[in-house]
Amino acid sequence: MARILVVEDEKDIQDVLTYNLRQAGHTVTAVSRGEEALAHARRARPDLVLLDLMLPDIPGTEVVKSLKQDPKTQSVPVVMLTAKSSETDRVVGFELGADDYVVKPFSVRELVLRLQALLRRKAAEPARDDEPAGFGRLRYDPAAHRAFVDEKEVPLTALEFKLLIALHRSKGRVLSREALLSRVWEIEADVTTRTVDTHVKRLREKLGAASVYIETVRGTGYRFAESAGAQKRPSAKKLRRKR
Repeated sequence: MARILVVEDEKDIQDVLTYNLRQAGHTVTAVSRGEEALAHARRARPDLVLLDLMLPDIPGTEVVKSLKQDPKTQSVPVVMLTAKSSETDRVVGFELGADDYVVKPFSVRELVLRLQALLRRKAAEPARDDEPAGFGRLRYDPAAHRAFVDEKEVPLTALEFKLLIALHRSKGRVLSREALLSRVWEIEADVTTRTVDTHVKRLREKLGAASVYIETVRGTGYRFAESAGAQKRPSAKKLRRKR
């Protein structure tokens, strides 16, 4: 499911939101300060930010503004959570780039359903070719042709970068070697070649800790993991056995 950043300084509300979102299957990180939220969002690029506007260090409006101005986080949906219910407050929130506006007190069940509906709409949107993306320990920026694992840059060739993007944008779905040849090398192939296997192997070696996201589907091709948290890094003993 989705990685959600909850920014709420009231501990009781933070705990209720965290519990219910986790019960719905999401991975939740909860913070209480705006600066902490910005640092986490830039580092981990969550799938959605649920943001209280009344924070102890900086206003939530400044957090939204910063998120939407940063190329790394500008496409991350932001849902404002606030006690302010006037039309002017809502308009300001939407003008800053908020995707939804929830007024306290609220129904937790309704809030979770609204967040899930927003996530489904976002997932259905076609990805821009130059839009930065993140998945677990991996982050990449097509426009800058840069990839990072645990915030450390990974040098990839043009073909390796295209291969990574093709796999990630089809996450959860199997791509045959022929499909990858067509998408990455832009050629049609009637027979399976070792070209794809060789490049996948090199890409995995460079990705290191994030290599487990690329799964081999025997006899078919490759699949990018659907969930970053579900993957386990194989032990060195198992790797030696495979060799």
